[in-house]
Amino acid sequence: MRPITTMAATFLLVSPLAAETGLPDEATVQQVLDDHPSVVAARARLEAARSRAAGLRRGPHEVTLSGSYTRRSVDIGGEFDEYDAQVTRAFRLPGKARLDREIGEHGIAAASNLAEDARHQAALLLSEQWFDWLSASARAKVDRTAVANYEKSLAAITRRMHLRDAARLDVDLACAALAGARMALDRSEGGIALARARLEAHFPGLPLPIEAPDLPSPEISDTRLSQLHDLVVLNSHEIGAARAEAKRRASIADRMDKDRLADPSVGVRVFSESGGAETGAGLVFSIPLGGGHRRALAGEAAALASAARAQEGLARYNVEETADADLVEARYRTAAWRRSREAVEAQVAALRKLRKGYELGEIDLTDLLLGERMVHHAFLSETEARGEAMRAITKLRIDSHALWLAD
Repeated sequence: MRPITTMAATFLLVSPLAAETGLPDEATVQQVLDDHPSVVAARARLEAARSRAAGLRRGPHEVTLSGSYTRRSVDIGGEFDEYDAQVTRAFRLPGKARLDREIGEHGIAAASNLAEDARHQAALLLSEQWFDWLSASARAKVDRTAVANYEKSLAAITRRMHLRDAARLDVDLACAALAGARMALDRSEGGIALARARLEAHFPGLPLPIEAPDLPSPEISDTRLSQLHDLVVLNSHEIGAARAEAKRRASIADRMDKDRLADPSVGVRVFSESGGAETGAGLVFSIPLGGGHRRALAGEAAALASAARAQEGLARYNVEETADADLVEARYRTAAWRRSREAVEAQVAALRKLRKGYELGEIDLTDLLLGERMVHHAFLSETEARGEAMRAITKLRIDSHALWLAD
């Protein structure tokens, strides 16, 4: 039965203990994040905000040219050419131009933060799908090792049966164990294909090796986790975008309040009547008389400004919750991984005792195969715990902008 029990030692070889980054190349990640459609769209919206700000700086008013030409017929005097022309332009009252500039600047700040947050979300998606692939590959390695060892054990038991040193029942039990291991391997290999397909679909520019890198061990100090937690709120673009939007809405409210007094228009008018017998030039002036409509628009803008301030507070709550949840999850996932390592060591020690007991004839094959399955499950649990811990730590690093998003 020595071939069966070598499975535990082989598992130890396929489960790396040394910490590795296990992440794609930094320069490549930067490029695929830049090319992600959500980031491209956010950058386009930023350019739109800059153009909008340029328009606000220039103001909404333009020079208006108007005129008319008539041919007048008089019974006594005959026919006369008459015309008039007028050039007018509205001017923003004091304070309005400053508020328009502020609205544009805050709009650029909000769009810039939203573009960075889109990059942040793309990075989280990349991390999530990357570790789906690595975790599935790590599980498949464990399952391949199990299949290889069960195949060796079945061959050994079959030889013993031919030598009349094992019963046919032992062969059947070994075949059942091998079938279960092969089913698990088929499932894990399907998981690899699915994870890889999703990764390639969302990030086609990311070159993937034929085999996934080894899943690294989550070695990180609690002090470093706390530092990353503090950086999540400090570097949050979600809060920055909400703050900029609140300022923009406040400036819009002030602008609409000032706009209750409409901008005046001033111009020059020239005219010629009676075929040039009467000509003239003068200044023209007009101003709309605001009423309930402008007052209602100002009230709407003030309410939206209050809503934007509340959204800023909500954004801060959400980011603080994310930071706290990231820290808690990274801590307990790492602790769970350490416990899973202890469980592997205990299962391997128990398996050695079962092997010795089987060789001495003190236990039967059923108990030994049960021990083999428990070792297999222990390594699978360790692999899953390692993947979830690395996933949580990487999310905390991305949310804190310590990975891929350095400003």
